[in-house]
Amino acid sequence: MRTRRSVRIFLVPVLVVLLGMSVVVQAARPGWQRQEVDWRLNDESRIRAIHYPQDKPPHMLKEKRRHKDKAFRKKFLPAEVTGLLSKDSEGAIIAGVIDSPPIDGFVPWITVTLTNERADEFDTFGVFEPSLVGTNLSQSPQTDYSIGLFDTGAGINIMGYADSVRSGVDTSYLTISEITIGGATGSVDTAVSYPLGIFIDSISAIDSITGQLDMSGMLGESNISIAVGFEPAPEAPDVPTVVGTPMSVFLATEFRNDQQVTIIHDANEFSGPNINLYSMDDENIPTYSNFFVLELRPAAGAVAYWPTIDMETFEFYPELPSLIMGDSMQSLFFVHSVNLSNDTFTLTDKDAFMFDTGAQVSVISTSIRTSLGLSEPSFVAEIQGVNGEVVLKDGYYIDSLDIPADVGQLSFTNIPVVEINVASPEGGFLDGIIGMNLFVDLNFVLHGGAFGSEPPKVEFEFIAPIVADIYPPGGDGVVNNLDLATFIAAWNSTTASANWNPDCDIFPLGSPDGKIDLFDYAVFAEHWRDGLWP
Repeated sequence: MRTRRSVRIFLVPVLVVLLGMSVVVQAARPGWQRQEVDWRLNDESRIRAIHYPQDKPPHMLKEKRRHKDKAFRKKFLPAEVTGLLSKDSEGAIIAGVIDSPPIDGFVPWITVTLTNERADEFDTFGVFEPSLVGTNLSQSPQTDYSIGLFDTGAGINIMGYADSVRSGVDTSYLTISEITIGGATGSVDTAVSYPLGIFIDSISAIDSITGQLDMSGMLGESNISIAVGFEPAPEAPDVPTVVGTPMSVFLATEFRNDQQVTIIHDANEFSGPNINLYSMDDENIPTYSNFFVLELRPAAGAVAYWPTIDMETFEFYPELPSLIMGDSMQSLFFVHSVNLSNDTFTLTDKDAFMFDTGAQVSVISTSIRTSLGLSEPSFVAEIQGVNGEVVLKDGYYIDSLDIPADVGQLSFTNIPVVEINVASPEGGFLDGIIGMNLFVDLNFVLHGGAFGSEPPKVEFEFIAPIVADIYPPGGDGVVNNLDLATFIAAWNSTTASANWNPDCDIFPLGSPDGKIDLFDYAVFAEHWRDGLWP
């Protein structure tokens, strides 16, 4: 029997960015409130709670999902908003401003299945597949699929232990190689698989009644080696299932925040934007009105696994999982340029902010924090690392963050960030992470680039407020029973009534008449269940 060999390298400097967390747990601040949450910081770490002053609770996604663009709010009626950017009366560009984004963003859930499709021995390169090929490892793939993250912050593809068992991965699909996922708070070992096929689709491909997966729209890659979690110890977290940059580089991926999908799988609820996946050459890829450029590092390369040969058996197999091989070991997307300001401090053209669809929060390094003059934290994040250990990290609010775009710029104000030093494979630390809390008010398409002549980019559009999305104040992105209850409470009221609610006065659109009656109800009914998908 061969002895399993462990490649004792941390995943941070070679394959996946791992947040370099301090092992020193800060003392709780007197008089602060603690609230339990469950937010993904990256593919290994989660925020389990936040601490904040009782009179200054941070803004969260579940409390208020929609934030009107400041510039448009001053100049346009909601019905006139057709894009994120426009021009004023003198023809000057108005930058879109998203004020006070929530501390947490959405989670990009996808379905994942595995097949036995691989190339000949000695061929290490992954192959993009526009449809599912090979034989599924599970005998019941329509029910034995996994739900994972579409995570551009991951340089490799990972499957958790429970998901691997469900998907049909037995020991015959695992090499004797291991790779360590970890950081300062601890680490866990994962197995390196033999080459196989990995295929994905939106969770909207799951039948809401039967729970079965429609596999007709799946696409992915063959001849890919992935990391697979071992059975975790009792009370220890399982390794999450993550589809990372080696897949997203070949796709145009649309995130529809105006179409929320919720499914129940194994008694767990999964909710997030509808995600549509396209081959880069698909003529049906949606187009949006503006874009900003990303940098893939390495810019030129190929998806391949790192091979080795057992000198006793002469077996050829992966030593490291498939990642983007090239002149850099980042294997990640970065925003081309980020400008930040706070009080009198300004930073321009920062190019080391990673674009991470798997992070619900945004992150800055200590260097960025000190350069912006931030000193007193506004909140504290309680972070659980890959091995279950918990540390505390300070959070701050930045006055503004701008991303130069094709027309004007995409601007955010009063932005919550967590201070964490993220180790860079190129040495030192990243400037930070652009997380999905900044994108809850946008529909966007991530163009992976596929190592072509055009750089990767993000096309985007602003989501205009949904008519009849009146609860909570500012809306939550859907029109449902919560909105109906709010509307009923204001029924038959006028501006002089005690139960008057101006958010319910939605007729005529753009010029309400000061009373809530059947005309308003007709508009409400027309928009019933808007924001839900399908």
